[in-house]
Amino acid sequence: MEKVAFNPNSVEFNQDPFAVMGYFRENDPIHFFELNRFGRTLRCWLITGYDDCNTFIKEERITRDVKKVMSPEMIKAINVSEDVNFVSDHMLFKDAPDHTRLRSLVHLAFTPRTIENMRASITQTAERLLDEMEKKVEVDIMRDFASPLPFIVLSELMGIPEEDRETFNVWTNTIVDTSEANQELSNKYIREFKSYLGKLIEDRKANPKDDLISKLVQAEENGDRLDEAELYAMLFILVVAGLETTVNLLGSGTLALLQHRDQLEALKQHPEMIESAVEELLRYTSPVMMMANRWALEDFSYEGHSFQKGDMFFIGVGAANRDPKQFENPDQLDLDRAPNRHIAFGNGIHVCLGAPLARMEGQIAFSALLKRFPDIQLKVTADELKWRKNAFLRGLEELPVSL
Repeated sequence: MEKVAFNPNSVEFNQDPFAVMGYFRENDPIHFFELNRFGRTLRCWLITGYDDCNTFIKEERITRDVKKVMSPEMIKAINVSEDVNFVSDHMLFKDAPDHTRLRSLVHLAFTPRTIENMRASITQTAERLLDEMEKKVEVDIMRDFASPLPFIVLSELMGIPEEDRETFNVWTNTIVDTSEANQELSNKYIREFKSYLGKLIEDRKANPKDDLISKLVQAEENGDRLDEAELYAMLFILVVAGLETTVNLLGSGTLALLQHRDQLEALKQHPEMIESAVEELLRYTSPVMMMANRWALEDFSYEGHSFQKGDMFFIGVGAANRDPKQFENPDQLDLDRAPNRHIAFGNGIHVCLGAPLARMEGQIAFSALLKRFPDIQLKVTADELKWRKNAFLRGLEELPVSL
């Protein structure tokens, strides 16, 4: 068999990452490749098997903290500049005990009660968006529902004033676009985003409200608080990790239902299936296609493969979630699947903090959409679908439907 190298920036991977990573899972599950990044050629590994992905997510000889393996010069290349280093210095890029400390402080502001208290507001927002959709001649699920719902939820959670949300939306949409062509504009918006957050943080220190920014400012455990840099980093990652992934779940999940009418009909007939349905849509669509920014702390070996200190690991979540060794008929959508131990939210100490909120949004959104528009139909073929240019987050640019 001819040796094939993984290319996360290829057209093939953008169009069908499940097929590309499925190939490596079956033929080369711990796959070595090289990638030009940060001004040098990096040694990289793509991990695609379910068991291997879980092992590498929890492996203590692998770090999320780039400062432990990169020189100061390389770290500068990652950051836009010193004034916005929170782009690579947030909770997701920390190991224990730093990660444990930050997560415990954030958890004080992101409690189950806080999330549950949002249920009524999320439901009202979903219904309002569906009201507006009903009046439109041309309906795009991404534009009209999947994107605005999580954005409004996040804005309300953070306490972004309504008059600022249009600008905030432009910033967030640009920042999560990782394409090279977008880099200069993204850097500009990151600085504007930081400046805006700084004003909100100062306001909440003086005038606390019932919102996430106020709670993060006030969060304290054993005399410990988030410092200013940690506040910026925490709010940045909530936007990048929390917003786009839920948008992708709602968009790709709707597409999956429309492409599997038997499953859609089953959910309409049995709305009580919504919890297991959302879990299966998370598994089947994998809104986070790959996890990256994991580095070998030292030389070590695993299953006959030798890794060097500084090697970079790509955890193939989408491949793991379709591994036939873990899931029966993994390429089939089965909304009643049980058990369903997908890793769409990760695993270990870095398991997604916002998973309960994303699940709630998914359950409310899909239930409301199918109840309101039971005859919804896809208006394009699979070949006409356009996917966003992001190797790590799998999401549609648009999804035209008829109601």
